[in-house]
Amino acid sequence: MAEIQQRGLPGEADQVEAVDQLRATYDRLKAELAKIVVGQDEVIEHLVITLFARGHALLMGVPGLAKTLLISSLARTMSLAFSRIQFTPDLMPMDITGTDILQDVPGGKREFEFIKGPVFANIVLADEINRAPAKTQAALLEAMQEHKVTVMGETYHLDAPYFVLATQNPIEQEGTYPLPEAQLDRFMFLIEVDYPNREEEIEIARTTTGGALADIEPLLDAEQVLFFQDLIRSVPVPQHVYEFAVDLVRRTRPQLEESPPWLRPLVGWGAGPRAVQCLILGGKARAALYGRYMVQVDDIAALAIPVLTHRVMTTFHAESEGFQSTDVIRRLLEEMEQAA
Repeated sequence: MAEIQQRGLPGEADQVEAVDQLRATYDRLKAELAKIVVGQDEVIEHLVITLFARGHALLMGVPGLAKTLLISSLARTMSLAFSRIQFTPDLMPMDITGTDILQDVPGGKREFEFIKGPVFANIVLADEINRAPAKTQAALLEAMQEHKVTVMGETYHLDAPYFVLATQNPIEQEGTYPLPEAQLDRFMFLIEVDYPNREEEIEIARTTTGGALADIEPLLDAEQVLFFQDLIRSVPVPQHVYEFAVDLVRRTRPQLEESPPWLRPLVGWGAGPRAVQCLILGGKARAALYGRYMVQVDDIAALAIPVLTHRVMTTFHAESEGFQSTDVIRRLLEEMEQAA
């Protein structure tokens, strides 16, 4: 990676080489994370796609599935500044963003000095984000969308690259605050972290109950991450892939003629235009990570569930019938595949 010395979009020949380089780096990154985290290959892929596509991710899973360990280990592989915020019901916005503190200065005077909060990092882990009230959750919105923080009328810019990776416990809902739709929509992916299979769980028992865990080797720095983010933006997308992404998202909206009749009683409202953007950017990143130089329909289809699950809101009727948003998305994908 030493040959990447400055940012800027490469030429066509250099872009092919850079994509090959990104694929090799991704393979090394997975090997490094495998020293610490057993399995969870799809979760790792979606996290890496999020990072290189300049997005944010919400990880959903029961306690004990190494969500926090995975995120902190990923930060170490990229030599990025990492901070962790444990969300609690009494957490205040200033606990996240920082605040002005009255300090003594030479000359016997006192002045306000801004003390940065934990949001000032490259990777911010918002642990159990649904445990804080809406006012505190909203403190993250400006940082997530605009990469800046406004405190007492002053604006402070956040260093790039910048990612918010949040976790949420789906089991214990007492004393929690559901995330508002506006904040959910700012997460590129909803990544569901499932239980490991039997073989993986045996490996977990073997590797985590002995000596110290292996050290993570840094593979990237901030400048290289920014270079690959620019590279992802330059990956070409054929017209029919744009059309597939747009048609898929529009079919989730029950008020439109494009939506199938069976969907209308199941979905209250569908995904917005940001979902299309996330599908395209995610498709670009996935294609490059797999060593391909152009986005395919398969890339969009593979990311439909993490992109759309938290953006397709089902009705009470759907819940009473046992339908979830993932079921709706899978059926839409099957219908579009059959019609192709």
